[in-house]
Amino acid sequence: MVRNGVHRRGLIAGGAGLVLASAVGFPGRSAAGLRLGDYPFGLGVAAGDPAPDGFVIWTRLAPRPLDEHGGMPMRPVAVTWEVSEDSRFARVVRGGEATARPELAHSVHVEVEGLSPRRPYWYRFRLEGGDASPVGMARTAPAAMDTPDRVRLAVAGCQHHQAGWFDAWRHLSQEDDLDAVFHYGDYIYEGGPAANAPLILDREGRPADRRHVGGEVYSLDDYRRRYAQYKMDPDLQAAHAAAAFIVSFDDHEVDNNWASDFDQDGTPPEVFILRRASAMQAWYEHMPVRRAQAPGLQGLTMHRRLDYGQLVRMHVLDTRSYRSDQPCETPDQTNCRAPGAPGTMLGAGQEAWLADSLRNSARWNLIAQQVFVMPVRRLMPNGEIRADAGDTWGGYPDARARLVKTITDLNLTNVVVASGDAHIHAVGSVPVRDDEPDGPAAAVEFLATSIASGGDGAAETEGTRAILAGSPHMRLVNAQRGYQLFDIAANEWRTELKVMDQIQKPGGAISTLARFSVEPDRPALG
Repeated sequence: MVRNGVHRRGLIAGGAGLVLASAVGFPGRSAAGLRLGDYPFGLGVAAGDPAPDGFVIWTRLAPRPLDEHGGMPMRPVAVTWEVSEDSRFARVVRGGEATARPELAHSVHVEVEGLSPRRPYWYRFRLEGGDASPVGMARTAPAAMDTPDRVRLAVAGCQHHQAGWFDAWRHLSQEDDLDAVFHYGDYIYEGGPAANAPLILDREGRPADRRHVGGEVYSLDDYRRRYAQYKMDPDLQAAHAAAAFIVSFDDHEVDNNWASDFDQDGTPPEVFILRRASAMQAWYEHMPVRRAQAPGLQGLTMHRRLDYGQLVRMHVLDTRSYRSDQPCETPDQTNCRAPGAPGTMLGAGQEAWLADSLRNSARWNLIAQQVFVMPVRRLMPNGEIRADAGDTWGGYPDARARLVKTITDLNLTNVVVASGDAHIHAVGSVPVRDDEPDGPAAAVEFLATSIASGGDGAAETEGTRAILAGSPHMRLVNAQRGYQLFDIAANEWRTELKVMDQIQKPGGAISTLARFSVEPDRPALG
């Protein structure tokens, strides 16, 4: 609702799940006189899911982030927020009060509305009579019928805290004119301290401690603490403060290689869904997403679409929650789907939703999702070509065939796929037929490497050489760390691959590995 020209929204726990409600009906307690001890905004701020008239802004009160309840008292706390047309907050255009509630780890999600399209805004939070948060910046999307000259997006993910420093996020925060960042997933990693983690050094070359606090995470409190440890990283905070994020999740936000009701260890589904529910609540609590992504008794809905005027429609997919279990890859393997059994990656409902979403007049369609869509074929030392299956779309050939058929039935030539998960840069095309990888293509795919997972990596490895030799539909495979940049115009899509020279010691430099282009009337790399 609007009161005295300001939008006021609070977050409450409803009987059927989490919903947003007016802060007037459910007021938070004043923070005046509240003794929190340490600085309460140590996890930073974030914005997400831009629309033409606004975006989500987020923070979480946690004066002692790794302590029980983040060091917060178990009671609601009122938080004020402001959005300004300038970074000094001389022209505040929206503001109000939200409620940080203990049921949601004292996180705050405000859906800001009433802003002008296609321009930057600055935002911050404050406790009454107390501390102010860092300042963040986010850009609204173009108006619905506008066709902007350019949209500039970044793609990144897989930020394993134990594998290296997050300098790539610092470099990404300094990129010019980003409209948004697509985070494809693996925001956290669920395991305990890793015995085989890469050696991480400090600036003086001494061993540094980047180990996870606590063991493998299972409970809601475990997941909250793990997110807090990651969000304390200053380079990740800088990236969030520099641009709005469009976030999805992959496997490590819950458990490695999970799929629907199944984990990789054969845990009974009725037990695993308890862990999954805790993980999904913690994901929501720490991500700048809208009320539509809030978890309820039936879980949460992550897939959604975002439009950048008439230039780009972005279809954000969920390739975890509805998929069949992974296929068995050896005869003696258990806790998997029988070989040859049909499988789904998206589920029938999401497949129908995507097919409908692809019926649009946008110049480009961006399918933003988590894992390899194009086939991954490796040339083995004995001359055999081995196709990867398992946790990628390669393990779900029926589902990939249905996706390709949807694209070709609609006569779309303007589909670009953004992916991640594999800890490599990979650039290629999604063939119309799996058995003809160098034949006609349905889409171009840009798979972005990791921020940290895999350690320093290398430009070439035995694995990258095997993929390139066995996959004629791929133009580049590289195993360094980094991210990708998309510069999208009406007649040309340009992608830059960014790589780090090191991440196992801080201060790594970023460089451009390669550039590719695509035209909207032909799904092929230029």
